Amino acid sequence: MKKIFVAAALAASIVFSSNVLAHGAKPKHGGIVQSAGDLAFELVTKDGGTTIYVDDHGKDLSTAGATGTLTVLKGAKKTELPLEAGGNNTLVVKGGAKLAPGSKAVAAITFADKKAVSVRFSIK
Repeated sequence: MKKIFVAAALAASIVFSSNVLAHGAKPKHGGIVQSAGDLAFELVTKDGGTTIYVDDHGKDLSTAGATGTLTVLKGAKKTELPLEAGGNNTLVVKGGAKLAPGSKAVAAITFADKKAVSVRFSIK
């Protein structure tokens, strides 16, 4: 009887894990993807600029009117940088951000509808 319960638990975990993986977001722009609530956020640093792309179930979410702060933590050093709405589904850091490997970044974003979200990134 014990073996049946173990087998059922294993089968259930495999079934449910595939559903979780199906909802996972993959990078579209070569960045680091994290989820918060129903939204996916991709942090991209290239060409001296830092951009966060926002998707809602695979579709671009407008960031018009959104504001926020990107807090970068590297050891004991903490840097806060303003986030501003860019085009379409982006938030940009004016002047870029130094995101060295091993640092952490926390984006605190408030959308135009006053919905606030916080998302954390680990820089590899």
